[in-house]
Amino acid sequence: MADKVGIGTVMNKGKEILERMKSNSEEMVIGGHVFLNEPSIGQALGYFGYDFIWVDAEHGPMDNSDILSHVIYINETGAAAFVRVHTNHPDVIKQELEMGVDGIIIPMIKNAEDAQRAVSACFYPPKGIRGFGPRRAQKYGAVPVDKYLEDVDESFLRILQIENKEAVDNIDKIMEVDGISAFVIGPCDLSASLGLLGNPVHPRVLEYAKRTIEKAKQKNIPIGVSIAPVPSVIDIWKKLGVSFISCGDELSFMQKGAEETIEYIRRKK
Repeated sequence: MADKVGIGTVMNKGKEILERMKSNSEEMVIGGHVFLNEPSIGQALGYFGYDFIWVDAEHGPMDNSDILSHVIYINETGAAAFVRVHTNHPDVIKQELEMGVDGIIIPMIKNAEDAQRAVSACFYPPKGIRGFGPRRAQKYGAVPVDKYLEDVDESFLRILQIENKEAVDNIDKIMEVDGISAFVIGPCDLSASLGLLGNPVHPRVLEYAKRTIEKAKQKNIPIGVSIAPVPSVIDIWKKLGVSFISCGDELSFMQKGAEETIEYIRRKK
Protein backbone atom coordinates (compact mmCIF):
# COMPACT_ATOMS: atom_id res chain seq x y z
CA MET A 1 0.00 0.00 0.00
CA ALA A 2 1.29 3.47 -0.85
CA ASP A 3 2.62 5.64 1.95
CA LYS A 4 -0.06 8.13 2.94
CA VAL A 5 1.95 10.28 5.33
CA GLY A 6 0.56 13.79 5.17
CA ILE A 7 -2.69 12.80 3.42
CA GLY A 8 -4.74 13.53 6.53
CA THR A 9 -3.46 17.07 6.97
CA VAL A 10 -4.31 20.26 5.13
CA MET A 11 -1.65 22.13 3.22
CA ASN A 12 0.37 24.50 5.41
CA LYS A 13 2.94 26.21 3.20
CA GLY A 14 1.11 29.48 3.80
CA LYS A 15 1.56 29.14 7.55
CA GLU A 16 5.25 28.40 7.12
CA ILE A 17 5.72 31.45 4.91
CA LEU A 18 3.85 33.69 7.36
CA GLU A 19 6.04 32.54 10.25
CA ARG A 20 9.12 33.39 8.21
CA MET A 21 7.73 36.82 7.33
CA LYS A 22 7.18 37.55 11.01
CA SER A 23 10.53 36.23 12.17
CA ASN A 24 12.49 39.35 11.07
CA SER A 25 15.14 37.01 9.73
CA GLU A 26 17.86 38.42 7.49
CA GLU A 27 16.85 35.76 4.96
CA MET A 28 13.97 37.64 3.34
CA VAL A 29 10.99 35.81 1.88
CA ILE A 30 11.15 36.20 -1.90
CA GLY A 31 8.41 35.64 -4.44
CA GLY A 32 8.21 35.62 -8.21
CA HIS A 33 5.36 36.32 -10.61
CA VAL A 34 3.69 34.31 -13.35
CA PHE A 35 1.60 36.06 -15.99
CA LEU A 36 1.24 33.46 -18.76
CA ASN A 37 -0.95 30.36 -18.83
CA GLU A 38 1.67 27.61 -19.10
CA PRO A 39 2.03 25.97 -15.65
CA SER A 40 5.58 24.78 -16.26
CA ILE A 41 6.70 28.40 -15.97
CA GLY A 42 5.70 28.70 -12.32
CA GLN A 43 7.09 25.24 -11.69
CA ALA A 44 10.46 26.25 -13.13
CA LEU A 45 10.56 29.39 -10.99
CA GLY A 46 9.78 27.30 -7.94
CA TYR A 47 12.67 24.95 -8.72
CA PHE A 48 14.94 27.96 -9.24
CA GLY A 49 14.49 28.84 -5.56
CA TYR A 50 11.61 31.25 -5.04
CA ASP A 51 9.79 30.88 -1.72
CA PHE A 52 6.44 31.59 -3.31
CA ILE A 53 5.08 32.13 -6.79
CA TRP A 54 2.46 34.82 -7.37
CA VAL A 55 0.00 33.62 -10.02
CA ASP A 56 -1.46 36.77 -11.52
CA ALA A 57 -5.10 36.15 -12.37
CA GLU A 58 -5.77 39.90 -12.27
CA HIS A 59 -3.72 40.86 -15.31
CA GLY A 60 -2.84 37.47 -16.78
CA PRO A 61 -5.03 35.70 -19.41
CA MET A 62 -5.98 32.82 -17.10
CA ASP A 63 -9.12 30.86 -16.45
CA ASN A 64 -9.68 28.67 -13.40
CA SER A 65 -8.26 25.61 -15.11
CA ASP A 66 -5.02 27.51 -15.79
CA ILE A 67 -4.85 28.73 -12.20
CA LEU A 68 -5.38 25.24 -10.76
CA SER A 69 -2.63 23.84 -12.98
CA HIS A 70 -0.27 26.59 -11.82
CA VAL A 71 -1.03 25.87 -8.16
CA ILE A 72 -0.47 22.12 -8.52
CA TYR A 73 2.77 22.52 -10.49
CA ILE A 74 4.13 25.16 -8.11
CA ASN A 75 3.37 23.12 -5.00
CA GLU A 76 5.30 20.19 -6.46
CA THR A 77 8.50 22.24 -6.18
CA GLY A 78 8.07 23.02 -2.49
CA ALA A 79 7.26 26.68 -3.18
CA ALA A 80 4.03 28.23 -1.95
CA ALA A 81 1.39 29.13 -4.52
CA PHE A 82 -0.24 32.54 -4.12
CA VAL A 83 -3.02 33.68 -6.42
CA ARG A 84 -3.99 37.28 -7.05
CA VAL A 85 -7.67 37.32 -7.91
CA HIS A 86 -8.99 39.72 -10.52
CA THR A 87 -11.52 41.35 -8.23
CA ASN A 88 -12.59 41.60 -4.60
CA HIS A 89 -15.71 39.46 -4.89
CA PRO A 90 -16.65 36.49 -2.67
CA ASP A 91 -17.60 34.26 -5.61
CA VAL A 92 -14.19 34.76 -7.22
CA ILE A 93 -12.25 34.39 -3.98
CA LYS A 94 -14.16 31.23 -3.06
CA GLN A 95 -13.24 29.44 -6.28
CA GLU A 96 -9.53 30.12 -5.84
CA LEU A 97 -9.58 29.04 -2.19
CA GLU A 98 -11.14 25.69 -3.13
CA MET A 99 -7.98 25.01 -5.19
CA GLY A 100 -5.91 24.81 -2.02
CA VAL A 101 -3.89 27.95 -2.58
CA ASP A 102 -1.28 28.91 0.00
CA GLY A 103 -2.17 32.57 -0.21
CA ILE A 104 -4.86 34.75 -1.73
CA ILE A 105 -3.90 38.27 -2.84
CA ILE A 106 -6.79 40.69 -3.13
CA PRO A 107 -6.15 43.87 -5.12
CA MET A 108 -7.41 47.43 -4.98
CA ILE A 109 -8.25 47.65 -1.30
CA LYS A 110 -9.13 51.30 -0.64
CA ASN A 111 -10.89 51.37 2.73
CA ALA A 112 -11.94 49.29 5.71
CA GLU A 113 -15.12 48.20 3.94
CA ASP A 114 -13.09 46.73 1.08
CA ALA A 115 -10.80 45.00 3.58
CA GLN A 116 -13.71 43.55 5.53
CA ARG A 117 -15.35 42.29 2.33
CA ALA A 118 -12.11 40.57 1.30
CA VAL A 119 -11.47 38.93 4.66
CA SER A 120 -15.08 37.83 5.13
CA ALA A 121 -14.93 35.98 1.81
CA CYS A 122 -12.04 33.90 3.19
CA PHE A 123 -13.68 32.66 6.40
CA TYR A 124 -16.54 30.24 6.94
CA PRO A 125 -19.47 31.39 9.12
CA PRO A 126 -19.73 32.74 11.73
CA LYS A 127 -16.44 34.59 11.08
CA GLY A 128 -17.21 35.17 7.42
CA ILE A 129 -19.42 34.34 4.46
CA ARG A 130 -17.42 31.71 2.56
CA GLY A 131 -19.60 28.94 1.19
CA PHE A 132 -18.56 25.40 2.07
CA GLY A 133 -17.38 23.18 -0.78
CA PRO A 134 -13.62 22.59 -0.60
CA ARG A 135 -12.10 20.35 -3.19
CA ARG A 136 -8.32 20.32 -3.52
CA ALA A 137 -8.14 22.42 -0.33
CA GLN A 138 -9.45 19.33 1.50
CA LYS A 139 -7.36 16.99 -0.66
CA TYR A 140 -10.57 15.96 -2.40
CA GLY A 141 -12.03 14.58 0.83
CA ALA A 142 -8.94 12.70 2.04
CA VAL A 143 -8.69 15.14 4.95
CA PRO A 144 -11.55 14.60 7.42
CA VAL A 145 -13.91 17.55 7.60
CA ASP A 146 -13.25 18.19 11.29
CA LYS A 147 -9.48 18.25 10.71
CA TYR A 148 -9.89 20.51 7.68
CA LEU A 149 -12.00 23.00 9.63
CA GLU A 150 -9.56 22.90 12.55
CA ASP A 151 -6.65 23.99 10.36
CA VAL A 152 -8.22 25.89 7.48
CA ASP A 153 -7.82 29.45 8.80
CA GLU A 154 -4.07 28.97 9.18
CA SER A 155 -3.56 27.05 5.94
CA PHE A 156 -3.42 30.09 3.66
CA LEU A 157 -2.48 33.77 3.83
CA ARG A 158 -4.98 36.57 3.31
CA ILE A 159 -2.92 39.30 1.67
CA LEU A 160 -4.45 42.68 0.89
CA GLN A 161 -2.88 44.89 -1.74
CA ILE A 162 -2.33 48.55 -0.92
CA GLU A 163 -2.00 50.34 -4.24
CA ASN A 164 -4.00 53.53 -3.99
CA LYS A 165 -3.64 56.88 -2.25
CA GLU A 166 -7.06 56.38 -0.70
CA ALA A 167 -5.91 53.13 0.91
CA VAL A 168 -2.94 54.85 2.54
CA ASP A 169 -5.18 57.64 3.78
CA ASN A 170 -7.43 54.98 5.34
CA ILE A 171 -4.66 52.64 6.47
CA ASP A 172 -5.36 52.92 10.22
CA LYS A 173 -8.95 51.74 9.80
CA ILE A 174 -7.96 49.07 7.28
CA MET A 175 -5.51 47.61 9.77
CA GLU A 176 -8.22 47.33 12.39
CA VAL A 177 -9.93 44.63 10.32
CA ASP A 178 -9.38 41.24 11.93
CA GLY A 179 -8.05 38.34 9.88
CA ILE A 180 -5.51 40.06 7.62
CA SER A 181 -2.32 38.00 7.30
CA ALA A 182 -0.19 40.49 5.39
CA PHE A 183 -0.17 43.50 3.10
CA VAL A 184 1.62 44.02 -0.19
CA ILE A 185 2.27 47.41 -1.75
CA GLY A 186 1.69 47.91 -5.48
CA PRO A 187 3.91 50.88 -6.39
CA CYS A 188 2.74 51.18 -10.01
CA ASP A 189 -0.93 51.74 -9.24
CA LEU A 190 -0.02 53.75 -6.15
CA SER A 191 1.98 56.08 -8.38
CA ALA A 192 -0.99 56.34 -10.77
CA SER A 193 -3.34 57.33 -7.95
CA LEU A 194 -0.93 60.15 -7.13
CA GLY A 195 -0.81 61.37 -10.72
CA LEU A 196 2.64 59.87 -11.21
CA LEU A 197 1.94 56.82 -13.40
CA GLY A 198 5.18 55.33 -14.66
CA ASN A 199 7.26 56.69 -11.79
CA PRO A 200 6.85 54.14 -8.96
CA VAL A 201 9.99 55.28 -7.12
CA HIS A 202 9.07 58.97 -7.07
CA PRO A 203 9.74 60.45 -3.60
CA ARG A 204 6.03 61.08 -3.05
CA VAL A 205 5.17 57.45 -3.85
CA LEU A 206 7.88 56.25 -1.51
CA GLU A 207 6.65 58.56 1.24
CA TYR A 208 3.17 56.99 1.03
CA ALA A 209 4.74 53.54 1.02
CA LYS A 210 6.94 54.36 4.00
CA ARG A 211 3.89 55.53 5.95
CA THR A 212 2.13 52.23 5.22
CA ILE A 213 5.16 50.13 6.14
CA GLU A 214 5.58 51.92 9.45
CA LYS A 215 1.90 51.43 10.33
CA ALA A 216 2.09 47.72 9.49
CA LYS A 217 5.17 47.26 11.64
CA GLN A 218 3.40 48.94 14.55
CA LYS A 219 0.64 46.33 14.19
CA ASN A 220 3.14 43.50 13.68
CA ILE A 221 1.60 42.68 10.30
CA PRO A 222 4.04 41.59 7.57
CA ILE A 223 4.16 43.95 4.60
CA GLY A 224 5.88 43.43 1.28
CA VAL A 225 6.10 44.91 -2.18
CA SER A 226 5.66 43.78 -5.77
CA ILE A 227 8.38 45.24 -8.01
CA ALA A 228 10.43 44.76 -11.16
CA PRO A 229 13.77 42.89 -10.94
CA VAL A 230 15.95 46.00 -10.98
CA PRO A 231 18.77 46.04 -8.37
CA SER A 232 18.49 49.76 -7.60
CA VAL A 233 14.74 49.41 -7.05
CA ILE A 234 15.19 46.34 -4.87
CA ASP A 235 17.67 48.26 -2.72
CA ILE A 236 15.16 51.08 -2.21
CA TRP A 237 12.53 48.75 -0.83
CA LYS A 238 14.92 46.77 1.33
CA LYS A 239 15.96 50.02 2.98
CA LEU A 240 12.30 50.89 3.57
CA GLY A 241 12.06 47.72 5.66
CA VAL A 242 9.60 45.48 3.84
CA SER A 243 9.07 41.97 5.20
CA PHE A 244 9.06 40.29 1.79
CA ILE A 245 9.67 41.12 -1.86
CA SER A 246 7.83 39.71 -4.86
CA CYS A 247 10.11 40.38 -7.78
CA GLY A 248 10.69 38.99 -11.25
CA ASP A 249 8.51 37.21 -13.79
CA GLU A 250 8.84 35.18 -16.96
CA LEU A 251 8.25 38.17 -19.22
CA SER A 252 10.81 40.45 -17.60
CA PHE A 253 13.40 37.65 -17.51
CA MET A 254 12.79 36.77 -21.17
CA GLN A 255 12.97 40.42 -22.20
CA LYS A 256 16.21 41.03 -20.33
CA GLY A 257 17.83 37.85 -21.58
CA ALA A 258 16.71 38.39 -25.16
CA GLU A 259 17.78 42.03 -25.31
CA GLU A 260 21.18 41.33 -23.78
CA THR A 261 21.78 38.39 -26.11
CA ILE A 262 20.75 40.28 -29.24
CA GLU A 263 22.80 43.33 -28.24
CA TYR A 264 25.87 41.17 -27.61
CA ILE A 265 25.60 39.33 -30.95
CA ARG A 266 25.18 42.59 -32.87
CA ARG A 267 27.99 44.34 -31.06
CA LYS A 268 30.74 45.40 -33.41
CA LYS A 269 33.94 43.38 -33.30
